[in-house]
Amino acid sequence: MWLFAVIAMLCWSGSDIFSKIGSPQTEKTSHYKVGIAVGGIMGLHALYMIFIEKIPFSLMDIVHYLPASFFYIVSMVVGYVGLRYIELSISSPICNGSGAVSALLCMLVFGVTFNPEFDGNAIYLNGWIIAGLVLVIGGILFLGIVDSTEDPELRALRQQKANRKYTKSLWAILLPVLYCVLDSLGTFVDTLIAEGYVERIGNEDLAGDVMNTAYELTWMIIAIAFAIYVFGIKKEKINKKFDGVKLLGSTCETVGQIFYAKVVVSGYIPGLVIISSYCLVSMVWSAIFLKEKLSWKHYLCLAAAILGILVLGYFDV
Repeated sequence: MWLFAVIAMLCWSGSDIFSKIGSPQTEKTSHYKVGIAVGGIMGLHALYMIFIEKIPFSLMDIVHYLPASFFYIVSMVVGYVGLRYIELSISSPICNGSGAVSALLCMLVFGVTFNPEFDGNAIYLNGWIIAGLVLVIGGILFLGIVDSTEDPELRALRQQKANRKYTKSLWAILLPVLYCVLDSLGTFVDTLIAEGYVERIGNEDLAGDVMNTAYELTWMIIAIAFAIYVFGIKKEKINKKFDGVKLLGSTCETVGQIFYAKVVVSGYIPGLVIISSYCLVSMVWSAIFLKEKLSWKHYLCLAAAILGILVLGYFDV
């Protein structure tokens, strides 16, 4: 499982960097094109699961799983829009904070149990989890304050060697935060839907495959709609320089999801910590390929958020 966790981590960080590189600031339809690539790759995997693996899938599963698919897909499209407005080094950790928000939602709705030691309960609190939640949410909030109040001249100075320049914008910080909220709502709804699938199918692993296939087919339908709009209505052409990179990012996203599911099903908690650190790897790729450089205040807030993510990952929140 350790190897599967590392593969998922590398794939999701690869999805981050490839999607970012494939989304130039001047291409206003880049989020649609990334969505086309994601939906296309996911659709192929869904068809493989249905016709090759022969999972017990029905078209009604698309409808039953639609509430979760809606939040997941909208959050991802919002995230793809945000790639044009802010450094990946900032947006990736904010987006990855959705686990903390979904944990809070579950605790508010279902209530919590305080357990000093981890005992496998789905909803519980201890000192470490409280600290993790505070670090993630506090780090994200202060990161937004730091980025929105940064002096324009200092921003321009630190971006001198970067491949892209960004101006102060409300959208810049709002879009990844919106992704975080929407994705956490998807996770919350997912937990409500999952129990019914497990009861109906009688196998937790197989139920997960059916739900994921429903999600992937929904993405494929959205991708077809995006393609009609971009290539049919807008009459845009395929950009060989950027669209191929989008396809790489989409492939990484799908492969990462496959291995992530395997780690979750196995119950290998250290693997969840490894996967949760993918935003750290994304920051490394950003520094190498995009030449991104942040202020010490940015890094301090990011360090707090990422530490919280790792803590929550260890406790499987």
